[in-house]
Amino acid sequence: MMGSTNAILSVSFFPPIQYCTKFLLHQNIQIEQFENYQKQSYRNRCVILSANGSMILSVPVERTDAQKIPVRDIKIAYHTSWQKLHWRSIVSAYNNSPFFEFYADDIAPFFQKKYTYLFDYNIEILNVIFKISNLNFSFSFAEKYTAEVAENVLDLREAIHPKLQKAHTDIFFAPYPYAQVFSDKFPFTPNLSILDLLFNQGPDTKKILQRSIFQYSTK
Repeated sequence: MMGSTNAILSVSFFPPIQYCTKFLLHQNIQIEQFENYQKQSYRNRCVILSANGSMILSVPVERTDAQKIPVRDIKIAYHTSWQKLHWRSIVSAYNNSPFFEFYADDIAPFFQKKYTYLFDYNIEILNVIFKISNLNFSFSFAEKYTAEVAENVLDLREAIHPKLQKAHTDIFFAPYPYAQVFSDKFPFTPNLSILDLLFNQGPDTKKILQRSIFQYSTK
């Protein structure tokens, strides 16, 4: 199920399903750490499904006078109780999901412990998500920033973005429907945070990711 190409991704906060499918498609994934931080991206936000529909959870970051700052140097702000609010929203949304109780204890610490840097926070989240869902994915880090990557590397740093939610923007991504908590209220909502897939499908998480890759879902 592995692709032959390499790819580079931006860092992401509880990344969307589209993001996670890239680890199945590419043998070697690099995560960018030297690009300039961008607001209103998946670098500090994720989308879950609540009783009222899609909900954005956004990690506040400290303001800086510098217009451009590497994403690895962005600090998380704690002037509000956003961690408690995020966790309360997640519990409210997924407490009745089939697998919430199996994974809650692994996810909850991310809304209790205070991390200094957003990049470190997101990487630790990614490692835990891969571990608890038995996704044997690995990645490395970009050693420097390059505007144009090597010919054998697929640049996905800007390809997965909240403003690019239409499936046709990614010819390899075909969201595979699965049962969601509020399926009785809403039609299937594609490409939510990996949390939605994990809490709803548990051990079938990898199977859904595989079926969400166009070249495999059409076979």
